[in-house]
Amino acid sequence: MIIQPAGRLADTKEYYFSLKLKEISKMNQQGIDVVNLGIGNPDLPPSEATINALIKSAQNPRNHGYQSYVGIKEFRQAFADKYKSLYGVDLNVDTEILPLLGSKEAIMHIALTFLDHGDEVLVPNPGYPTYTSATRIAGAVVRHYDLLEKNSYYPDFEKMDKEDYSKVKLMFLNYPNMPTGAPATDEVFKKAIAFAQKHKVLIVHDNPYSSILNHNQLSILAYPGGREVALELNSMSKSHNMAGWRVGLVVGAAEYVQNILKVKSNIDSGHFLPIQHAAAEAVRNTPEWHKEQNAIYERRREVIWEIMDYVGSVYNKQQVGMFMWGRIPSRFKTSEEFTEHYLQKAHVFMTPGFIFGSNGEGYLRISVCTTEERLKEALKRIKEVG
Repeated sequence: MIIQPAGRLADTKEYYFSLKLKEISKMNQQGIDVVNLGIGNPDLPPSEATINALIKSAQNPRNHGYQSYVGIKEFRQAFADKYKSLYGVDLNVDTEILPLLGSKEAIMHIALTFLDHGDEVLVPNPGYPTYTSATRIAGAVVRHYDLLEKNSYYPDFEKMDKEDYSKVKLMFLNYPNMPTGAPATDEVFKKAIAFAQKHKVLIVHDNPYSSILNHNQLSILAYPGGREVALELNSMSKSHNMAGWRVGLVVGAAEYVQNILKVKSNIDSGHFLPIQHAAAEAVRNTPEWHKEQNAIYERRREVIWEIMDYVGSVYNKQQVGMFMWGRIPSRFKTSEEFTEHYLQKAHVFMTPGFIFGSNGEGYLRISVCTTEERLKEALKRIKEVG
């Protein structure tokens, strides 16, 4: 290179799954059939009504131009209706809902909107790696807080309250939690809001797994004080099988959302209109559609439990969301040693917990986004290598 990359990339590496998918693709090209249990990439299609809405809209020659940065009102209204019926949260459809190109992009937009160089951000450990990378790219400082098995993977707010947070501006929170599967609770949201009020911290609650294998769907915005101290991210990727469509959104008080719009409007040019029409239709999927999706995931989860039992993983069956999380057996020194053993010998890929932070070391994660047939094939291979 004739120039050097920006200093902000010094601590930012290529996303782990980007690297691993290249390796798996190479193995497949060499004739090695790898069963991939690591990625939360839904293999089921969106609802038929969603696809039909996309086709119908795409056939209209007038629907292929640039769109409004705030998205069409039909999509925003569909999500406002969902928040009202599901969570009891009233949202202003014009000022408190902003469609974005997925929740990963939303995290980056929020970081660029609110963080200055040297600001601190509370990031869960273990947690979604994008919280860390977005913080660093924005020039801010990552300050991890622990999620420990002994605390059921909830923040220890009593312990945290004793520290100085004068430089902290944001706190990433994620329930149902990824990767641990800890469910959202009234207690964790009430404590988080009280913490944010006391320390003048904006909570960014990432909520993409609420409808997956979870019977208690909650929003932090439904709690007293939540709207004043929290934004909430949501996504169509996991809940509606639309990962490649790149549709997410941020909701919350207008003064926060409208500032994010300043960043978004300088980065992208809005969603393709047929995708917005289809997303609005997807939001209106019936409860029966979601029940059918979860019934499939429940059957897959039974096989995942068999896999985890066989390898000697210790885990909690009360987890919710798209993944199963458990401790690796003691015969392996690290989570990567565990996953590499089964990738190389059984050609089965599972996610090592270390990629989610230091507190993820010693754990594994398996996704439900694989057919029962392939999961059973993975179990068979694992049993063959021991």
